[in-house]
Amino acid sequence: MGFFKKYLKRYWKPFFLAIAFLTLETCCDLLQPTIMSKIIDVGVVDKKIGYIFNMTTLMLGVTALGAVGAVTRNILASNVSMKFGRDLRKDLYKKIQSLSFENIDKLEGASLVTRLTNDISQVQNFVNGLMRIFVKAPLLCVGSIFMATRLNFRLAFVFAIIVPVVGIMIFINMKIGYPLFIRVQGALDKVNGTIREYLSGVRVVKAFNRFSYEKDRFQKVNKEQADISIKTMRAMAVFPPSINFVINLGILSVLWFGGINVNNHNMQIGQIMAFINYMTQILFSMMMISFIFSTFVRARACAQRINEVFNEINNMEQGEILKANPTQKWAFLKGRIEFNKVSFSYLGTKGLPVLKDINFIAASGETIGIIGSTGSGKSTLVNLIPRFYDARQGSISFNGINVKNIEIRELRDKISLVPQKTVLFTGSVIDNIRWGKEEATLEEVMEATELARIHDFIASLPEGYNTKIGQGGVNFSGGQKQRLAIARALIKKPEILILDDCTSALDVETEGRIREAIKVYAKGLTCMIIAQRITSVMDTDKIIVLDNGEIAGVGKHKDLMSSCQVYKDIYHSQLGIEA
Repeated sequence: MGFFKKYLKRYWKPFFLAIAFLTLETCCDLLQPTIMSKIIDVGVVDKKIGYIFNMTTLMLGVTALGAVGAVTRNILASNVSMKFGRDLRKDLYKKIQSLSFENIDKLEGASLVTRLTNDISQVQNFVNGLMRIFVKAPLLCVGSIFMATRLNFRLAFVFAIIVPVVGIMIFINMKIGYPLFIRVQGALDKVNGTIREYLSGVRVVKAFNRFSYEKDRFQKVNKEQADISIKTMRAMAVFPPSINFVINLGILSVLWFGGINVNNHNMQIGQIMAFINYMTQILFSMMMISFIFSTFVRARACAQRINEVFNEINNMEQGEILKANPTQKWAFLKGRIEFNKVSFSYLGTKGLPVLKDINFIAASGETIGIIGSTGSGKSTLVNLIPRFYDARQGSISFNGINVKNIEIRELRDKISLVPQKTVLFTGSVIDNIRWGKEEATLEEVMEATELARIHDFIASLPEGYNTKIGQGGVNFSGGQKQRLAIARALIKKPEILILDDCTSALDVETEGRIREAIKVYAKGLTCMIIAQRITSVMDTDKIIVLDNGEIAGVGKHKDLMSSCQVYKDIYHSQLGIEA
């Protein structure tokens, strides 16, 4: 996986230092059976107490050295793996932030959460294991074969049969396991998606008593995840006991042929014991290698999913103009927006256009009202201005410059958007308002809340502007959240202010007061108001009427009442024919 190279360059020194200490530990483990065989064959058989004492002291020293190597290796492995996981998670999060809405829609939010959490944990655990047992197992296996061969070359033929058989079984294990673990992670995505959807809509579930439906829905995806996990574990479960069986056959073979050699005086008892110890170490290492490949298969599947995010290409062109400030001759265009034959369709809609051939100009300082039936494309239209999505056809200009030629950060710095769905973040009231302007003073914050008609409510709270907001703003009403979002947008003092149906939870009187305050505040900036209520846009400089993604009419209220049937129908349906 390409993304590993970056972290290998960063952590290769402590990584290979951990491997060095692991190698030291393994060498100490490999020496002990040979030392033990010498104690038996020389010290015990010949009754040399001094030799036994010296070799026992040597064995204790080797054991102590191996313990030092193991402790040091554990410290280094934990340090490297934790920092690797931290950096990988940070870089993946940064990558996700750089993606366009289309990329995120394609990858899906629940899947991205799984990749940021579970997938990275699996890869991190593999890296940790790599410096602890994953490298030790093959070293121990090869070293045991080498040491056993030195003891008795003829008896080592057992390894020539056992090791290839186990190797083939491990390869089959990997071949079967990889696609299964891919499916396990995909099923986990669905479980996370269902949980997230339930938690975000828990109030609706409770209001409509849909517990049984949600329970059944979760049970379905949970069962799918459990079924594929059981199937995977069942397939993987065959291999460890099979490998164990093959290795134990090898131990029996060593005992059988070793016993024959002892009877024929071709081997000593100590050598047989050492051989069995080496065979046990090979059993342990082979079991570990089998576990390693099972872990590797899962980690590889997770790494591939992480790599998919890193390889995701943001097709949104990055503008080369660092400043959206026009030259002096364009100064009169400040806040000017022009749509020229714009058409747009979302991915997954098979090219079905949401907007078709949109043409209009929002002059500098003009207030534009956008109205239309549900699904007519109002929100989609304004989402194209800050480049949440790019138009499929046509062009959008800001201050006389195509938005694709303006650096995205600079473009969005000139725009304030109050979205249809109000989003507040965990923290204090003043922190949420300062999202619009990080360095804003308390006076500026209070000015914005006065305009949004929320200052009196905040002042009445025990902690005032330092009142904590729960996750998603759960301790505030819908209208209060909308007014806080409006204050957050106003404090930015942008060139373009977009209000996307953000007063739907307010009463008519409060909405009217906010609209009047914004009218005074909005002098000199371009304001675009999307609304379902026709009264919200009747007094704007220009009204754009959308119908099925097309412009049905443009003009002032009076003109549209005589020239646009769609607008007239909306007016009569909301205010009555007699109005």
